Amino acid sequence: MRFSLPGPTTKSSAPSPANLRRRPAQLVTLGFLGAIALGTFLLSLPMSSTGRRATLIEALFTTTSAVCVTGLAVVDTETFWTPFGQVVILVLIQVGGFGVMTVASLLGLLLSRRLGLHTRLLAAESAHTVGLGDVRQVLLGALRFTIVAEVLVATVLTVRMMVAYDAGLGHAVWSGVFHSVSAFNNAGFSIYSDNLVRFVADPWVCLPICAAIIVGGIGFPVLLELWRLYRSGRGHWFQPRRWSIHTRLTLLTTAVLLAAGTLVFLLAEWSNPKTFGPLDVPGKLLAAFTQGVMPRTAGFNSIPTGELNNGTWFFSDILMFIGAGSAGTAGGIKVGTFAVLAFVIWSELRGDPDVTVFDRRITRTTQRQALTVALIGVAAVVLPTFVMTVTTTTFSLDAILYEVISAFSTTGLSTGITATLPQWHQLILVALMFLGRLGPITLGTSLAMRERQRLFRQPESAMIIG
Repeated sequence: MRFSLPGPTTKSSAPSPANLRRRPAQLVTLGFLGAIALGTFLLSLPMSSTGRRATLIEALFTTTSAVCVTGLAVVDTETFWTPFGQVVILVLIQVGGFGVMTVASLLGLLLSRRLGLHTRLLAAESAHTVGLGDVRQVLLGALRFTIVAEVLVATVLTVRMMVAYDAGLGHAVWSGVFHSVSAFNNAGFSIYSDNLVRFVADPWVCLPICAAIIVGGIGFPVLLELWRLYRSGRGHWFQPRRWSIHTRLTLLTTAVLLAAGTLVFLLAEWSNPKTFGPLDVPGKLLAAFTQGVMPRTAGFNSIPTGELNNGTWFFSDILMFIGAGSAGTAGGIKVGTFAVLAFVIWSELRGDPDVTVFDRRITRTTQRQALTVALIGVAAVVLPTFVMTVTTTTFSLDAILYEVISAFSTTGLSTGITATLPQWHQLILVALMFLGRLGPITLGTSLAMRERQRLFRQPESAMIIG
């Protein structure tokens, strides 16, 4: 069954198929641009900043970073912004994170309703996600889960601040709420100048924040599917064979990348006197896990990122570019895209005619879409890096590449050079944050919605590869 927009059915007023295809991406883009414009105006007000009024670039950069749940900053969040300005940033983070999660899910719903019955049944059989649900269920489900997760983490952080750090009730609650919302939405903003460095060895702060980051980054379709299986009362929610291919791929790839990130950080930074060196063994393990989570586009840092080894920077680049789950609050090309491409390579190396994942064959359309998203992501990183590198001699290539990938993947980790970049370089990062936030969602959906049937095929031809 196809859905249609309400309204007159006369030929002159009926929207064309091309307009229907373009409209969702246009509405999403305009919505986020409107939020950025409003946030820029509010942060430009004298009441938003201390000492001096924020410049247009500072307000625009901070707003874009908040709405796109990135975390990069050109001014200190703790000292530059007033409580009013911090509240504005928090609201923008919440709007941006919840908006991305629900928009991605609803675009999937829109896509599923454009498909024919046969294709929808196949999709339902292989990926029990929100595609065949209803709008009200998606919105209410995402809202409820967001509230519950953020309240739980905020409560733990508030109690910890009062008990271990002698914080007053007001400051403890504000710190707990701000970091909970920022973590669940994978934003990486902190009200402390050193981010989470002061809490590097405190598991009661780092672990709840990591948990919020992981859950928020998994994606609402996966969370909804697990919740439905749990509600069924049959114990299927912890049986992987009962999960859809999307859920299994997302959770498996997430676990592998988290383990790899923890191990690499632990080994590479174990004796670094500026990062893990001064910590005891439990502190190093906690710091390694925390930093292994953060490049999944979270943006917090419990150690000085600028003091990491170059090899650790490069590995962080890889983790940031991959990102986390689809229809979640994280960025990157998504773990699903990465996993599909990995299985494509594995199947090609083995000479298999089909790409098979968990006894299911991945369609060629999905393979092409994954390749397209990944290569466009590579281009979106390479071109700005080249431009920024050839137009400045102040910063090294690895530092610029780190900032560019962090912006595109909406991670927010920084080597510390963002605030000192030329303003037009900062504007490049603004564009990258916006592109990285909406690009993979709208691109993936538009590619699927543009699929069409052809009544003929051209003759095949082979090329020499390699």
